[in-house]
Amino acid sequence: MPQSSHLLQGITPSRSFQSLVERINIPVTSSSPPGLQAAVKQDPWKKSGKYALGWVYFSIILLIFTIAIHLYHWMSDRIRRATYKEEVAKTSTTSSPDDDYEMANMPTNNSTRMFFPRHGPLPEQPEEETFLSFRPMNRLIALLRYFFYRPLPVLRLRAIHILRIKKLEISFPSPGVIFLVAAAVVFVTLYCFLPQPLYYSSIQFGSPPLAIRAGMLAVAMMPWIVALSMKANLVTLLTGIGHERLNVLHRWGGYICLFLSLIHTIPFYVTPIWDQGGLVLFKSYFRGQSYIYGTGVAALVPLIFLCVHSLPFLRAWMYEVFVALHVPVSIVFVGMLFWHCHNYLTSWNYLWATAAIWLTSYCVRLFFLNWTNPRRMSWLIGEEAAVTILPENAVKVTIPSQVKWRPGQYVYLRMPGISVFENHPFTIASLCSEDFPSDYGEQYRDMTLVFRPFGGFTRKVLNAAIDNGPMHTYRAFIDGPYGGMQRELASFDTVILFAGGSGITAIVSHLLDLIKKMRDSKAVTKQVHVVWALKRPETMEWFKEELKICRDFAPPDTVHCQFFITAAKRVGPNGFPLPPPSPSRPVSDLVHGKIDKVFHGVASKRNSALIREEAAGDPEKERELRRENEDNISALPAPTFLPPPKKAYTRRSNKPDKLTIPTINTVPPHNANNASFDFGFPSTPTMLQKNLMRFAFLPAPNKKTGWHTEYGRPDIPFMLKGFEKDFGKRTCVFVCGPPSMRVDVQRCVAGMQRKVWGGGESGREEVYLHTENYAI
Repeated sequence: MPQSSHLLQGITPSRSFQSLVERINIPVTSSSPPGLQAAVKQDPWKKSGKYALGWVYFSIILLIFTIAIHLYHWMSDRIRRATYKEEVAKTSTTSSPDDDYEMANMPTNNSTRMFFPRHGPLPEQPEEETFLSFRPMNRLIALLRYFFYRPLPVLRLRAIHILRIKKLEISFPSPGVIFLVAAAVVFVTLYCFLPQPLYYSSIQFGSPPLAIRAGMLAVAMMPWIVALSMKANLVTLLTGIGHERLNVLHRWGGYICLFLSLIHTIPFYVTPIWDQGGLVLFKSYFRGQSYIYGTGVAALVPLIFLCVHSLPFLRAWMYEVFVALHVPVSIVFVGMLFWHCHNYLTSWNYLWATAAIWLTSYCVRLFFLNWTNPRRMSWLIGEEAAVTILPENAVKVTIPSQVKWRPGQYVYLRMPGISVFENHPFTIASLCSEDFPSDYGEQYRDMTLVFRPFGGFTRKVLNAAIDNGPMHTYRAFIDGPYGGMQRELASFDTVILFAGGSGITAIVSHLLDLIKKMRDSKAVTKQVHVVWALKRPETMEWFKEELKICRDFAPPDTVHCQFFITAAKRVGPNGFPLPPPSPSRPVSDLVHGKIDKVFHGVASKRNSALIREEAAGDPEKERELRRENEDNISALPAPTFLPPPKKAYTRRSNKPDKLTIPTINTVPPHNANNASFDFGFPSTPTMLQKNLMRFAFLPAPNKKTGWHTEYGRPDIPFMLKGFEKDFGKRTCVFVCGPPSMRVDVQRCVAGMQRKVWGGGESGREEVYLHTENYAI
């Protein structure tokens, strides 16, 4: 409502409406009411645009801080890898030759490091203090991570759903997100309520100042809310944070906008316009409106709908409805804002910026679609995809594509032959590398998507694969790739990967890429630990080839994998299940290890006996059967880079690195062409085998190979405490699993920050945590 009074001279209802829209100042004279004179001096309406600028400055400060942290990590990682590459090159020229008879003249006395000086003791290498190890910055970041990595506990509830008791897990945002949201709420609340006055003494003097401040703040948030929701946006480009992580800020930004909109609305009902003669004055300026607050209600209703239907439990319950309605209702909301704001103050500037960001993002997304590039064979028709059913009813979609992606990224998949309008995100489980070309040709790479079907689109894909068979192909339209990890695993000395169930899909591509870089001397990583918790052993079949490559072709003593079968139970003599052994009990672990080795030898002898029985005394046939028992999978090519330095690996085994997993089969091998990577689990165990399942059918803990399988759930705090003893200067912990697993890992990694910001003899510079959404 304009600041005016029926007592002012020179102002009549015939004044042009354009002058009202542009908000030309109403002159305040000596005859103006005292209340209006005081109101104009305290908080003049014409300067209310500063409240919108306040939110802009607040957002830009947070953005600059995030960009600075991202650039620091990006530069330090690049320097670490470049330094390591330089050390590899130096070591390759000064290391001893392989042949003792080919002694080269090694001028060690003149070398930069002076490995063997002719006179005096060996010099100590000074601890380098470079940009990549700036201690004050590392300690500051570790101190922030100590608080922000520490998670809130998962809330477990029991809900009655259609006469069934269903367990619900409610996980809260990370403390970092809570801090940002709380800071934003405190800022906008104080910026609305601290300036005075909140209300004018009369509605005739103009709209309540509290409502104007809240309205301008809400309008100023719109460009940021839309930018954080876009798949291709400038914030991701500047900060390296994927849109799937920014989406949580998009949702909370919408909730704050609703909060400000309610603050903007309520004062107009506290001091209604129909009191104190305000209605007569209002009708003299705004003619033809059936309801005074019609435009405001028209903008508030779609905003309430957008915030309510985006609540987590409603979004999960009706995800397809959410996807179909969210964008159209958002367009209606922005249109209603244009109508409601009517170009007052600087409101339309922010709304036009919102529309520009929206349109630009959609235009940029055209470059992320696989069917919009005329130089590709998929132009306008998409890619050809094959669907395979894996054990445990998992679905594997293989798409030969010319699209390039990085490890850990995801795409939105649309298959019109199955569902025309549904578009779902899936993590890419394969590696995009020249070493793994597709059968389609050298320019193609097989994009592999593995997921569990639940409902909606995923269930339709499973049903289509069952109905049409494995030979049927489908048209696939891809939107992406998006997301991915901000940092490179190759920049860390120690890497720990935790996966729960289908969360392994986000880790496999990272693991393959890391091993390839380690073999090519492009990674500083020395130790990799993989912990995969899965319900049943059949799930291992999803990525048996990838695991075989990791086992056989990683550098010696670098990759250690532990598998935990959580749904399997040991059966006692009375028929009741026995509790799984706890790895946090060292005495029990020692006893189990001894028994493991005994029964492992029995299982291996039984397997050899089956082969000898099948060979019937024929040595040639026995050798052939033993060769069939080994998996023959094409591996990574020979490394082309210089060999890694000797100090990269502390232990080397003279024996070939071989995973010792017994193959327990009820029948002898029958097909040499279908040799597979057997994890040693029988398909139909007998009661005796069930009683000995913990011992007889698992590989013995082999410290040389580092591959081990357990029944039960992993004790994550105990495992991380053991891993911590061998941490390098920089460590990365990667987790993708259910909320309970993420909470355990976050809590442990938060506690590890003490040794970084507290200093000490550990010399630790960083313990970085990366969590992935379990649902993508």
